[in-house]
Amino acid sequence: MVSEPQGSTPRVVKAPGVRREEIVAAARVLFAEQGVTSTTFNDIARRVGITRGLVYHYFPEKSALVDYVLEERTAEFVRDLRVWDEAREVGDIDQAVVDCIALLRRHVPGRGRSGVDTLHPRIDDAELHMRFVDRAVDALVDTIITTTVADYAARHRIEIDHVRETFFVLIHGLIGLVRSHPDVPDAVLGDLVRQTLRLVPNDPATPLHTQLEGE
Repeated sequence: MVSEPQGSTPRVVKAPGVRREEIVAAARVLFAEQGVTSTTFNDIARRVGITRGLVYHYFPEKSALVDYVLEERTAEFVRDLRVWDEAREVGDIDQAVVDCIALLRRHVPGRGRSGVDTLHPRIDDAELHMRFVDRAVDALVDTIITTTVADYAARHRIEIDHVRETFFVLIHGLIGLVRSHPDVPDAVLGDLVRQTLRLVPNDPATPLHTQLEGE
């Protein structure tokens, strides 16, 4: 049995999965507080209360840790999108647009926001930010195409060509607009969605079967 040196703080041994999640959680907070670029493994180690070498044991390079955190963020956005899709009222297109704008607002921070929000890492490297947005939009579009769009297509004619590419451009544009102009009204964002996708109008008070009979 190896004894700790006299006067030292006893080393706490934790399960690998627990320790890994502690490192990731600390990284998320620090990325939000001081940005991805400014955060070092020393910062993360101090926040967790471990050695820098142990951080390297779980993430041999900082880029691997950054990718892991950003993949988590993308997965959370996609998960919220799936939860919304499963709970929405089929045929209520107006409410679907409102809900999607609200979801976008929750996951895309505007510039100049105050306070620290651990949901949103400060990605202060332009190339890294674009790579993250591209991957996130890809995942979101894949989810929308196989859920909401498929359901819409079963009830209405899709009036746009190149569906996947249109959604990719639309979501990219909405993210950029919300980030750079956070005060843009939700009504404007909703109009952009409707106009781009050429969505049919609906009356939420009208039962879906009545809407379908009138088509």
